[in-house]
Amino acid sequence: MLLRSIIFSTAILATAPAFAATCGNTSAGFSTWKKEFAAEAKKAGVKKRGLNALANAQYATGTIKADRNQKSFKFTLEKFMKVRGANAIVSKGKSRKAKSASFFNSLEKKYGVPAGVILAIHGMETGFGGFMGNSQVVSAITTLTYDCRRSDFFKPHAIGALKLVDQGSITGATKGAKHGELGHTQFLPGNALKYGVDASGDGRVDLYNQADALASTANFLRQKGWKPGKGYQQGEPNFKVIKQWNAAGVYQKAIAIIAKRIDG
Repeated sequence: MLLRSIIFSTAILATAPAFAATCGNTSAGFSTWKKEFAAEAKKAGVKKRGLNALANAQYATGTIKADRNQKSFKFTLEKFMKVRGANAIVSKGKSRKAKSASFFNSLEKKYGVPAGVILAIHGMETGFGGFMGNSQVVSAITTLTYDCRRSDFFKPHAIGALKLVDQGSITGATKGAKHGELGHTQFLPGNALKYGVDASGDGRVDLYNQADALASTANFLRQKGWKPGKGYQQGEPNFKVIKQWNAAGVYQKAIAIIAKRIDG
């Protein structure tokens, strides 16, 4: 869910402190920043487990390198589709739709989002759960919050990650993508906290559980304005909602095209 539009949780904003920890562009000040940020996090409602995860977070050099090197979003649509394996996603997406028809029908009935859109996102983000990342979520998202380039964007997601730790949805060791995205469809932590759905019925929201992740994705889109029964290609009502998932134009177009091919 890289480059998502900024989603601020009302609860986070309501408790935001009047001061901010000092950002930095090298690892040198990260330890000091964590202590400052801990005070902000505590005032925002983060509890003991979340604060412990923050204290144990490590500066994620790999995350900073990835943040500075997002070349694929500059590709032409044709090249981007080829690099991301669009044909394979369509093929596997159709198969998954057929095998789990009742599940996807239930999602569309509840949220109004067609199977193709959910499957396109699932396939694009993690290859249908084949690879959900190898970076520690808390370390990655706190590093990006400390980093001066987009600190304000990532701050609510850092708070969200620490609250997810408090809730037991993740731990400080949970692995995700380079920018702290987690689970089957790569939710940023603040969005996981706000839009997460327990579809499996086990009493907890777990974005590494496929049912929870896909239902949460449908819920996100519906809450962002998805209109049931309306189109989602460029120029159609729901395309602007796809834009809420990812801010990169080439990614938005790819999701819409792949989804249409899956839906037939």
